Amino acid sequence: MTYDELYAQIKKKGSFLCVGLDTDLDKVPACVKERNVTMSDAEAIFLFNKDIIDATIPYAVAYKLNTAFYEAAGWEGIMEMERTAQYIRDTYPGIFIIADAKRGDIGNTAKQYAKAFFERMDCDAVTLSPYMGGDAVLPFLSYKGKWVILLSLTSNVTALDFETLPVSAQTDDLYQAQVQMPLYERVIRKASEWGNKENIMFVVGATRPEQLARIRSISPESFFLVPGVGAQGGSVEEVAKAAMNPRCGLLVNSSRGIIYADNSEKFAEAAAAKAAEMASEMKRYLE
Repeated sequence: MTYDELYAQIKKKGSFLCVGLDTDLDKVPACVKERNVTMSDAEAIFLFNKDIIDATIPYAVAYKLNTAFYEAAGWEGIMEMERTAQYIRDTYPGIFIIADAKRGDIGNTAKQYAKAFFERMDCDAVTLSPYMGGDAVLPFLSYKGKWVILLSLTSNVTALDFETLPVSAQTDDLYQAQVQMPLYERVIRKASEWGNKENIMFVVGATRPEQLARIRSISPESFFLVPGVGAQGGSVEEVAKAAMNPRCGLLVNSSRGIIYADNSEKFAEAAAAKAAEMASEMKRYLE
């Protein structure tokens, strides 16, 4: 999916909502499994995802599959993740699919990860850790129309252990001066040399609104994947005011706040209501 195609979806739906399919077997409503008592637990993952997707599709422009929740269910869970991605691709073409894998290895290993998520699973994007540098990222950028989403300033409390530490970097001016900047800023500046707005996004947590405007000034055109809205305390208003650009430039993710909004037989309707509420707020800022 291209930059323009993603923006077209945002304009069409009046929303920049990404629904996170962090499907925990322990939290899948009992009614899903009760539909067919012979199904496996892993099959219940797909049926739950399908109901959530069908209910929230009027409001979502992207879905993010956190691989940990599928890997925890073994090979069957990974199969259901692939099945979920295929369902989105076949049923709702034009929707942006993110594999939230947070991979970060080099060489042939990186190439195999890229093959798994871009070829076998046909996801549009994968989250990566940039800790090992360009070698961990460049194999993914060889895929035309695919994206990498680099961890930069995340929403968790202990992100401050490393991501905001000051590091030295050389400026590009005549004097090649050494300047100090936080590590997340160095990541963004360096990654912008590897790719561009068409194939690199950055993870910027909604719980860090004070830094969002600064990051937007560093990367004015890029899309940001913004977790932390809802259960983690971030708000759409703060994110939009700090970081929206003329072409939106945002995918705001909500996982638990939407998919676990209700545990009864009406879980899908509750998820749709939460998604509609967020999309309605997003539409105001897009207008």
